[in-house]
Amino acid sequence: METAVRGMLNSYPAGLGGVDTDAMARCIEECVACAQACTACADACLAEGMVADLAKCIRADLDCADICTTTASVLSRHTGYDAQVTRAVLTACLAACRACADACERHAATHAHCRICAEACRSCADACAALLERLG
Repeated sequence: METAVRGMLNSYPAGLGGVDTDAMARCIEECVACAQACTACADACLAEGMVADLAKCIRADLDCADICTTTASVLSRHTGYDAQVTRAVLTACLAACRACADACERHAATHAHCRICAEACRSCADACAALLERLG
């Protein structure tokens, strides 16, 4: 089944200049999923009784969500493509996802939302790394 992301990439009228469409689509989809998981995790952390103990996790969640959203947006725009900007955004997203996964994993045994978020962050980091490799 073709997703909306893949459909949009495949229908881009000017072509993508040899970019691996599957890696690009996977990365955009993972960024969107990670942003949602991080936003939901931050909100769930705020609902926990010991919210002060989760402050760093909440900050990491919110930073990661913002960076993933930005990355998905940048990757979705192809007119006037700038490989240097794309690499920088992917590198930042990879770092944010790893940091957030590390923060959430500290609470994963206690909070299911942190475990789920850490998994989404690791998956997004993998997709960013794979796309970076294919960009050269």
